[in-house]
Amino acid sequence: MTELLVKNARFVITVDAEFKILENQDIFIDQKKIVEIKKSVADSTADQVIDASGLLVMPGLINTHTHLPMTLLRGIAEDVDLQGFLEKVWAEEARIMDAAGCLIGARLGALEALLSGTTCAVDMYLHPKETHQGAVEVGLRHVNGPVFFEFPGPDNKQWPERIAEAKAWPNVVSEIGGPEVPIYLMPHSTYTVSPEKLSEISQVAKEVKARIHTHVSENLAENEDVISRFQATPSQVLAATDNLKNSLLGHSVHLSDDDLNLIKSNNASLAHCPGSNLKLASGAFDWDSRRNHQINVTLGTDGCSSSNDLDMFNVMRLAANLAKLVKENPKAVSVDEIIYAATQAGAKAIGLGDKLGSVEVDKYADLIMLDLAAPHLTPMRNPAALVVYAAGRSDVKHVLVDGKLVIENRRSTRVEIDEVIQSAKEKVKQE
Repeated sequence: MTELLVKNARFVITVDAEFKILENQDIFIDQKKIVEIKKSVADSTADQVIDASGLLVMPGLINTHTHLPMTLLRGIAEDVDLQGFLEKVWAEEARIMDAAGCLIGARLGALEALLSGTTCAVDMYLHPKETHQGAVEVGLRHVNGPVFFEFPGPDNKQWPERIAEAKAWPNVVSEIGGPEVPIYLMPHSTYTVSPEKLSEISQVAKEVKARIHTHVSENLAENEDVISRFQATPSQVLAATDNLKNSLLGHSVHLSDDDLNLIKSNNASLAHCPGSNLKLASGAFDWDSRRNHQINVTLGTDGCSSSNDLDMFNVMRLAANLAKLVKENPKAVSVDEIIYAATQAGAKAIGLGDKLGSVEVDKYADLIMLDLAAPHLTPMRNPAALVVYAAGRSDVKHVLVDGKLVIENRRSTRVEIDEVIQSAKEKVKQE
């Protein structure tokens, strides 16, 4: 007998190679993984059964660029561009975002993410150990790593301390436990870390077998600054310092054809954050050009201090509509591409494409279930279009990570929601 059965799912968006959408299915889960998917029959049994009648099952959403503890900084920098945002946020970070603040903010952010259908997040932020502890406690598959600034930064760490933290990071991840995640090092950007220091990071990354995640070409001012200082674009700086291969690049709005060719040749992926880019007026990501260069495009929310929430359903809708507007072509991107970007592409980007991102046998059971019994989800004609253009985070009823229910009937099974909220309010001294 299997451990868990998702019984009689009305629809299953598989995101497999054929992007099959199945109806009336039973999904059997054992030892964290999906072991069988078949047409529902009356006598299917398991240790635990989730009645998925009237529900749509799909892979958990993968947020490939966020800053979860910045939930505590929500609303702190409004109506500013990237540079104005950084000026306001960095000042407030020094006050709130100590190790305890990062743990509290990560718990709040992970809870918001899971309730919104996100099962895995790539999270760049300060005090990575405490951040990882907070997110794993809530049940999120949490990908993070030491963050690098050449200067002390908001966390007031000196460079040798950052290097030591990076070398010890695999052991920290192992000690904390939680769902399987890759090892990452996270230099903030090419405008906050010099080429010399980036070269040092790449050497440490080789030692600990880590991937690289960083911000790249978020707005034109960033590009102009980096080019004036180093006579190279951010992508070129990363390539020259051996940080581009298999990397994950946040934002990546303003990329030349040379940049795109370089990114493709290094098998790097892009984390498109339309909500943040639109709000900060950073520019419009050109989905069509990235596809033409055969680059893996994923989706992210950015942090709550720039995009204000962690809603990946909103991100999917914004990304789809923005891609069409940029080309003035309603066929510029399909709903299948958008869902793929929010699931399988994200798994591929972090090196777990064979384990996450689709509803298939032998993959980890990171699944979300949407309740279709809502006026805005009626009638049902195209499940994939419904997910991208009509569904929202409030429709998420159940969430599985590693085959375990972490959200059941819209409530966390791991933490008390009210306690997490109260801790956050107390940290920012807001009643």
